Amino acid sequence: MAARAYWQGQIRLALVSIPVEIYPATRSGAAISFRQIHEPSGKPIKYEKVVAGVGPVDPDEILKGFEISKGNYVLLEQEEIEAVKIESRKTLELVQFVESDAIDVLYYEKPYFVLPADDLAEEAYAVLRDALRRTRKVGLGQLSVRGREQLVSLKPCGRGMVLEVLRYADEVTRAQTYFRGLPDTQADADLLDLATTIIEKKTAPFKPEEFHDRYVDALGQLIEKKKKAKGKRVIEDVEEPTDAHGGNVIDLMAALKKSVGSGGADAAKKSAPAKKTRSRSSPKSSSSSRSRSTSARKKSA
Repeated sequence: MAARAYWQGQIRLALVSIPVEIYPATRSGAAISFRQIHEPSGKPIKYEKVVAGVGPVDPDEILKGFEISKGNYVLLEQEEIEAVKIESRKTLELVQFVESDAIDVLYYEKPYFVLPADDLAEEAYAVLRDALRRTRKVGLGQLSVRGREQLVSLKPCGRGMVLEVLRYADEVTRAQTYFRGLPDTQADADLLDLATTIIEKKTAPFKPEEFHDRYVDALGQLIEKKKKAKGKRVIEDVEEPTDAHGGNVIDLMAALKKSVGSGGADAAKKSAPAKKTRSRSSPKSSSSSRSRSTSARKKSA
């Protein structure tokens, strides 16, 4: 079954319009959902809409309300809400272009694939894609869909283009709100070198298929065991990793050296000069010892 387009319309760049179709670039991952069950009867629990002091109510009697003060609401009917929805315009106008790295990662929300709607649109589509790639720019615009307007960016991706829904400024918390209290100091140079070594050692191509939700896997295994146990409880003890030092105080240097795997080599390098120093002083002490021994023999003679 072919995927259903999320949006169909045209991208407008000045006087040029490009018919396109937009498709979701992501899908829901593995997940396990639960229902609440009444244990004595084994039947699922349902929820009723009730009003305190009144009891269950008819869905036709329910309106949407916006609380303007405690206990006071402005009531809106669905028809009134529908009437103010932005009409789903069929044009995405690129109103601005920014550097490809100018948008903070916090603003990105969801990606979509952008495809030319037909063969006639392919040439203009390719021109826009390659122009964005050559200039290393990202196009910005606002997409009206399903009654709301979304801020979006457009960038090249392989042979095609990707549209990403962006969060508005009031949806993003400023980083300074959380980071302001952190000290403005530089990391210790030796510790930084060790940490850099670890990062370089663990650097590899990104392969998303190698990562999976271990919690979902564990739940699946538990459900399978539960099926075989025919309703009996299945509880497994999981050993939590313990701190060998029995506390939260960590010798950062020692931990980093151990992570790098060069703690022994570093110790050998540090001890080597001391051994050489002792070997150079040994001839003097040996000569002094022989001198004292010769003097003692002369006196006795």
